[in-house]
Amino acid sequence: MIPVKAVLLDMDGTLVDSDAAVERAWHRWAAEHGVSVDATLFHGNPAATTIRVVRPDLSDAAVAVAAQRNLELQYDDLSDVVATPGAARLLRTLDELGLPWAVVTSADRRLATVRLAAAGLPTGHLVTVEDTPRGKPDPAPYLAGAALLGVDPKDCLVVEDAQPGIDAGHAAGMRVAALRGLPGDVPIRDLDDLADQLAH
Repeated sequence: MIPVKAVLLDMDGTLVDSDAAVERAWHRWAAEHGVSVDATLFHGNPAATTIRVVRPDLSDAAVAVAAQRNLELQYDDLSDVVATPGAARLLRTLDELGLPWAVVTSADRRLATVRLAAAGLPTGHLVTVEDTPRGKPDPAPYLAGAALLGVDPKDCLVVEDAQPGIDAGHAAGMRVAALRGLPGDVPIRDLDDLADQLAH
């Protein structure tokens, strides 16, 4: 493991298993709008990014309304939202090591807060879709995370499970530990593996 001074973690699919809730929201939203949405479009992308792909006819204002509707479908859908394996241990390890960390998510602050709570995880520092003008794969969210923690981007490690987030981390000049078998700079099997690597 290359030494790092801070860790920036994606939320959905990385710290929190919310896949079923996310899919339910998108299927309901798609039905309301008479379109179909493939999981490859919405996994790891901000809602507005996906909506612009499936509804290119919408104005920016209409996209914002549609994105908010998608988030609203998710706020109370928490029954099967849980922490991913190793998530709680990784966050404890970071605290024990004195490594600052932040959650960098395409969700808004309300959704991030309720999902982390439902998963039994601390909120910590948050960078949400409200905090940057552009979402992943743009580097802005991860650069905002580094600035929030007061750490140089080159000293940050990003933990991601989706290609848009991996691309965002690399564009920000950061190293990336990738889950789900995706290519990254730090190979990890899961979050327990990452905790072990950081602790040694």
